[in-house]
Amino acid sequence: MSLSRAPRRTLLAVGTLSAALALSACTSDNNGKSGGGGGTNFVTNTGGVSTVAKGERKATNTIAGETLEGGKLDLADLKGKVVVLNVWGSWCPPCRAEAPHFTKVANDLKAKGVEFVGINTRDFNKQPALAFEEDYEVPYPSLYDPAGKLIVNGFPKGTLNPQAIPSTVVLDKDGKIAARSLMALDEKKLRSMIEPLLAEK
Repeated sequence: MSLSRAPRRTLLAVGTLSAALALSACTSDNNGKSGGGGGTNFVTNTGGVSTVAKGERKATNTIAGETLEGGKLDLADLKGKVVVLNVWGSWCPPCRAEAPHFTKVANDLKAKGVEFVGINTRDFNKQPALAFEEDYEVPYPSLYDPAGKLIVNGFPKGTLNPQAIPSTVVLDKDGKIAARSLMALDEKKLRSMIEPLLAEK
């Protein structure tokens, strides 16, 4: 391999990640209109929450790694529960706005079999992210994903993938992608994404 090719390959990889994470960095857009492409069968309602019919859902790719606190977490271990994935950064004002709602709903629904997992991104130093968790008394772990690799690789093409910060993706009890929002959520909207999945048999 020539020396000139190695940097080009590295630049391409970095460029791909940068493009994916230019997602809409730190958006508070209330339209939430975005398609998964590739013939996905989901509807975007007026509240900006996209959903997929039960028979049309796809599983995530592997989403596993180190948490902010240094533990290990693999979403595959949470199968059988409704899982709420929230992409956030300590530097993001809409993430701060929604954090108290996530803390409240996570505490309220834990006993009903709902697990929350954060995906912390673009915090290249863990300390601000850990301070964020402490400030908002976040009761659930966050995977540490500063370069966005889990975000880019964790969701199959054509599914409801996170395309903004914050984004929230909810998985059904089979670990399949059922709903997504590309904006900061309040308690009511967050519960509206979770409760139909809790009711599914």
